Amino acid sequence: MDKRTLTWTLTAMLSSALVLSGCSGSNTATNGSGGASSSPGSTPAGAAAPEKKVTIKLMHLWPAGSSATQNKIVNDIIKDYTAANPNVTIDQEVLENEQYKSKMKVLSASNKLPDIGFTWAAGYMEPYVKGDMFAPLDDLLQGELKDKFVNGTTDAYAFGGKTYALPVELNIVPVYYNKAIFAKYNLQPPKTYDEFKHIVKTLSSNGVAPIALGNKDRWTGSLWYMYLADRVGGPETLKKAIDRSGTFNDPSLIRSAAEVASLVDMNAFNKGFNGLSNDEGKAEFMNSKAAMYLMGTWELPNYTTNKDVPQAFKDQIGFFKFPTVDGGKGNVESWVGGPGVGLYVSKNSQVQDEAKKFVSYFVQKWGDKAITEAGVIPATKVDTSKVKLPDMYIDLLNELNKASSITLFADVQMKPASAEVHLNMIQALFGKAVTPEDFAKNHEDALAKEAK
Repeated sequence: MDKRTLTWTLTAMLSSALVLSGCSGSNTATNGSGGASSSPGSTPAGAAAPEKKVTIKLMHLWPAGSSATQNKIVNDIIKDYTAANPNVTIDQEVLENEQYKSKMKVLSASNKLPDIGFTWAAGYMEPYVKGDMFAPLDDLLQGELKDKFVNGTTDAYAFGGKTYALPVELNIVPVYYNKAIFAKYNLQPPKTYDEFKHIVKTLSSNGVAPIALGNKDRWTGSLWYMYLADRVGGPETLKKAIDRSGTFNDPSLIRSAAEVASLVDMNAFNKGFNGLSNDEGKAEFMNSKAAMYLMGTWELPNYTTNKDVPQAFKDQIGFFKFPTVDGGKGNVESWVGGPGVGLYVSKNSQVQDEAKKFVSYFVQKWGDKAITEAGVIPATKVDTSKVKLPDMYIDLLNELNKASSITLFADVQMKPASAEVHLNMIQALFGKAVTPEDFAKNHEDALAKEAK
């Protein structure tokens, strides 16, 4: 299973399988009172009435056995919250990903979702939103969470102008590069796409694979197409083609496909890339046989903290932003990527106000703890002056904080049938088995058919 799916879990959006760690009522954080109600009686004169005791049911997908760090963070957040709010009890149910998704289906069928749970974005959550099962959370975004999120990260959870979940994780896709290989050939990180193509030509002519790619998994090649679509047509063109307010026959999207074909003609990728898995393609970069690798920030530990990777190699790795295209409408501060799981509040919750308060608290505290304790980049902005992390983490967090937009992975934006066409067309495009024009037409046909 690919790393992007681990983080996004994500298309189904999305998956990564482990074990059942708890059942309903397990791993319960209490305030010491067990949630029992006080005996009836009169309140002494002048004394404030005791706060109403509240039990919030929370379902999440980080079992202690397989996701120990995340599980600990959740429990620490709950412990701190219930200490500050002794009238509140958080009752947890913890399931691994696939069991979690199955339980969501069962509970939604009987309209008995927990007060708070996790959801994936876009296509996964759409049926729940259409079924009026999630409460809008825009009041939180306009309240104490205003301007807390990295620009664009909540968009994937919005339908009809309302936001129905708040993301806790985020990944963006930089171009990692081997500084030693670049130095050997007097190359610098490119600012423009023409400079990038010069690097490709220089490395290829010297027998070095410019780019590591394993495109058997297909979504890996989609990253290249998405960035070109963004830099040529701007961040809205591809999105509009997918949501049907635009078209895949847009000249900028056809040109982007042509640029991919041009890179193939330039021998930009390692040999046999279309038949290699992502892990096999990545090995070309990890073994210093390829100079560049376009991949999500879930790869950061391999270049910073992973003790199994030689320090000498980690010291050689840097990153740069995908360069701008001359005459294009995109800008260098726009990223491909997207949020991971997000918190929802059940529309039918009997403790909806209290649940929203806890969601707001959770999102903020998760942002403080996730990156330092779990190596997970949160969807909320991070004050890098207050955390001790490897330089590459700090640099990418700073880039996130100034991102102008983040474009959700194309196959995740699409419904299942269209996503499969997209991925197949990506592999065909990289394999020179389809023209840019037919690439666009096949997308257009699939999307139009699914929209009916």
